[in-house]
Amino acid sequence: MTITLAEGIKLKSILSKQIRELEAEARRVAFMTVEKGTTPQPVSRTLSTVENEMEQVRKDQRTLDFLIYQANSLNTVEFEGQQITLVEAIELAIQLRAKAEFYKEFALANKEEIQYGYAETTTVYRLALFDPEAYRQKVQQAEKSAHQLSNRINTKNYAIDLKFDGSNYF
Repeated sequence: MTITLAEGIKLKSILSKQIRELEAEARRVAFMTVEKGTTPQPVSRTLSTVENEMEQVRKDQRTLDFLIYQANSLNTVEFEGQQITLVEAIELAIQLRAKAEFYKEFALANKEEIQYGYAETTTVYRLALFDPEAYRQKVQQAEKSAHQLSNRINTKNYAIDLKFDGSNYF
């Protein structure tokens, strides 16, 4: 059976959540409160059963991680005239968004503003040594590039098949 890379990415978070839930269940079924001298009632699921299920989910999670990493390393998307691997594209999209956030600080700056509290008898100004409007345009371009790249990554994620049986989880 196969799933798309996009489904694999979603399944990865489902498996992580399932492991956390199984750990919580293991903590619940590991102990029982009973009156002294009474026999505990049988439980529907034992600690051993929960642990075995958890190990299977962890194994599936490792297999899925490997397949996702492999797909991200072997497949490419076109961006700015060149083919780049998905792993690089993902990092580049993150960096483009960070760059846009950094540029926003300069885009919102005033070209010139009075600085109060620096001198009693003279007026002191803080001057921008750059054009805030140019940085506003840089913000727009970085965000636009990040969106374009993210869209290409998402499109590719639905075009790549992973050999993984997700029927136990979907």
